[in-house]
Amino acid sequence: MASTTRVIRRLPDTLINRIAAGEVVERPASALKELVENAIDAGATQIFVRLSEGGLGLIEVTDDGCGMRAEEIALALERHATSKLPDEAIELVATLGFRGEALPSIASVARVTIESRRREDGSGAQGEAWKRVVDHGALVAEGPAALPPGTRVRVEDLFGKIPARRKFLRSPRSEWASSLDVVRRLAMARPDIGFTLEHDGRRALHVQPGDNLAARVAQLVARELADNAVAVDLARGDYHLVGVAGLPTYNRGVADHQYLFVNGRPVKDRLLMGAVRGAYADMLARDRHAVLALFLNVPPEEVDVNVHPAKTEVRFRDSALVRGMIVTGLRQALSTGDRRAAQTPDAGAMRAWQAEPIVSSPAPLFTPPAAPEPARQGSIFAPSYQPTRLSEAGQAWRGYEASVMAPPVARAEEAAAPVPEAVEYPLGVARGQVAKTYIVAEASDGLVIVDQHAAHERLVLERLRAAGAGDGAAPAQALLLPEVVDLDEPACDRLEEAAPRLADFGLALERFGPAAMLVRSVPAALAKGDVQALVRDVADDLAKHGDALLLGERLDLVLATMACHGSVRAGRVLSVPEMNALLREMEVTPRSGQCNHGRPTWVKLAHGDIEKLFGRK
Repeated sequence: MASTTRVIRRLPDTLINRIAAGEVVERPASALKELVENAIDAGATQIFVRLSEGGLGLIEVTDDGCGMRAEEIALALERHATSKLPDEAIELVATLGFRGEALPSIASVARVTIESRRREDGSGAQGEAWKRVVDHGALVAEGPAALPPGTRVRVEDLFGKIPARRKFLRSPRSEWASSLDVVRRLAMARPDIGFTLEHDGRRALHVQPGDNLAARVAQLVARELADNAVAVDLARGDYHLVGVAGLPTYNRGVADHQYLFVNGRPVKDRLLMGAVRGAYADMLARDRHAVLALFLNVPPEEVDVNVHPAKTEVRFRDSALVRGMIVTGLRQALSTGDRRAAQTPDAGAMRAWQAEPIVSSPAPLFTPPAAPEPARQGSIFAPSYQPTRLSEAGQAWRGYEASVMAPPVARAEEAAAPVPEAVEYPLGVARGQVAKTYIVAEASDGLVIVDQHAAHERLVLERLRAAGAGDGAAPAQALLLPEVVDLDEPACDRLEEAAPRLADFGLALERFGPAAMLVRSVPAALAKGDVQALVRDVADDLAKHGDALLLGERLDLVLATMACHGSVRAGRVLSVPEMNALLREMEVTPRSGQCNHGRPTWVKLAHGDIEKLFGRK
């Protein structure tokens, strides 16, 4: 029987570097991220990236940063060598990275060429350009090079000598998508740096350096984001949150357009993404996702960036504060700026408005008098009806008016007061109701169409939220006979824990034995609702989100469900004063541009849109 004893031995450097590469270089995008971050930390103002086959064939990053001398290039290719840590305070990292194993790890699994030239030294003279080539861990060439001050790193044949790793890479198209995302995120974080990205000879991204963060985000994400977003700016002590948040009505089916940064570092952190979901919870449908870019700056000692080898996840000393800042910052920004709905009507809906083809009518609307004799042979006028007297024409037109211009058959009401001018109100003045669901209003700059259920649903939610946020008790409807709701014991425990906060919204609960809750009052806006269903929904939402959401966020989700049942339903006939009252309340209510599920509550057809429909412009 063979011995199972194993001798401990020191691994060779080539194998050590390959093991490190497994953590650092998962795919071409990982290597690209390391190289671009190094260029940023070198003080570059312009970064040029060139890729081939999604990075599988070539990754080349050129910058105009500080550059390196010949001996620094050699040192940069050794493990655990860095210029980004001036002392041993590893917890105070102020750069995008400091890992000394990044470059040697990449060089151990690819052919790497580093060319660099130092900028002016103290004497005013520029350094000499130098080149060093390492092929899968082995030095193969070095010597003088020709390039301006800065650095160029060229990575070729990634995993070329490690087929076991290469076969697990995805297709060039997929690797290209990941690489593009890396450059886009880094370019978004640094609007002061210009970025150019070429793939297989085609320029895919180009942005010039500037100082406008919102413009850079819109340029990289989508041009229309500039008209469908609000600015985020919130500070708490040394913590500062800025960014651009898309309106809930401007959303996507996937969450790949959420860009999050901590101290300038792109991250995909679960805590931050969960906070974003919580902030938009009552404004988006469950299968839709917000579009935004948020930049959080915190003291270096308050965040640990070494949780993940790629530094895409971070750990905060005060995670509750960070989460609260994101939720509060987003909600405040959206409450002050998102009374807008979708900025323009849906393009598909607009295309549905098309001129109907002219067809012959089965019967004329009116019978004109007999026509005169046909025109002379060769006349440029076709035979037509030509009244011989002006009075005859007038009589015919009056007959046409009487037949086709009769008042429409609909409900009519006497105006109790003079109808106000539309110019006085942003959402205009109600002119009628369509399908017992949509309010049609005339504004000074166009036609406004409002979904009455969606709009009132948002208004009810904001009333409930405002009532719970006030200093006094929220309006509540006491039950004549307290109602007992039977639940399992864990659900009762959760409700009992949340009871003091629920009472602020008008829902008064007490524990009634191990597996039941006693309801003494409900919010006044929901006095006619189903108490049993209400309490069970609250318990279900608290159980579903658990500790992942702060209590306030969990209650917001509950309030959104409650508001849906307490709002005006589609199909209800509203009077003109009721319609105008709804419009006026929307104009002063936060987040009234979308319902609790992220759908727009109103759209506007501008005068220009209407003119296009009728071919006037």
